Amino acid sequence: MKKEFVVIGLGRFGGSIVRELIEQDADVMAIDKDTERVDEYASIATQAVVADTTDEAVLRSLGIRNFEHVIVAIGENIQASILTTLMLKEIGVKKITVKAQNDYHAKVLSKIGADQVVHPERDMGIRIAHNMLSNNVLDYLELSDEHSIAEIQANDKLAGRTLIGLDIRAKYGINIVAIKRDGEILVSPQADMEIELRDVLIIIGSDADINRFEKKVLN
Repeated sequence: MKKEFVVIGLGRFGGSIVRELIEQDADVMAIDKDTERVDEYASIATQAVVADTTDEAVLRSLGIRNFEHVIVAIGENIQASILTTLMLKEIGVKKITVKAQNDYHAKVLSKIGADQVVHPERDMGIRIAHNMLSNNVLDYLELSDEHSIAEIQANDKLAGRTLIGLDIRAKYGINIVAIKRDGEILVSPQADMEIELRDVLIIIGSDADINRFEKKVLN
């Protein structure tokens, strides 16, 4: 049975979510107040609708409470984002993910019941900054305000060393949870495993500890 989603707001962020969900064989109702944007996704989404989602009656008429997950990707209009989230909670939507414009917006969304709040611009900025600071940082994703997960490509300082010999957890407070090697992911690698040049280490820890590790080992 296909998963069913609603995406409200068809700017770059919302539009990319619609395209990827469809690519993954999900059913997607795409909604925006802008007729031109809706027309653009009419042939992409399962259903594309022009609607004002701050109106509870409109949301009820579209049967949105029957969908398992609603993504609110409204752009600059913070008020519309908040009101839409409120309306979705009122009608009993099971899971709501909302794009936040800033930290204040995110706090309000969390208080009114958003299940997940995302900061795409901020998160992408963090990832790009880490990639620019070190060529060995392949990806960086925040898990919370203080903890992240990162993909680190092994360099000369790491290659040929075993995990137990590096003692990364004791020295830096981070954990290597998996290693990517030759297209395979080795989960929970053994302590005596020797790291090879070009291995990708998937590490998890506090932002401060990861930054310290990057400066000491990767630069």
